[in-house]
Amino acid sequence: MAFMRYRGLPQGELTAEEFWAWLGQFDADHDGRISREELQRALQSLNLWFASWKAREGLRAADADCDGAVGGAEVGRLFTFAQRQLGIKITQLGSY
Repeated sequence: MAFMRYRGLPQGELTAEEFWAWLGQFDADHDGRISREELQRALQSLNLWFASWKAREGLRAADADCDGAVGGAEVGRLFTFAQRQLGIKITQLGSY
């Protein structure tokens, strides 16, 4: 497995598009959706404590159709989780 260097999460307030673009670099299978494992890698890149638990809780909060990944209409729910539970400031939710 090759070592991949990920861009860090931009500091300050983010637009929904910036946050989703940041998450997109962890989309290993390039399906446009974020699985629990992909979310866990994203949270680990931020050096958050309990990244595995937070990823599981994030997916539980956002995955409305229980298919194991967040995408489409569920993205807004993931943004809400990130704001409330991770302290990430997301503005301009736009089309999400």
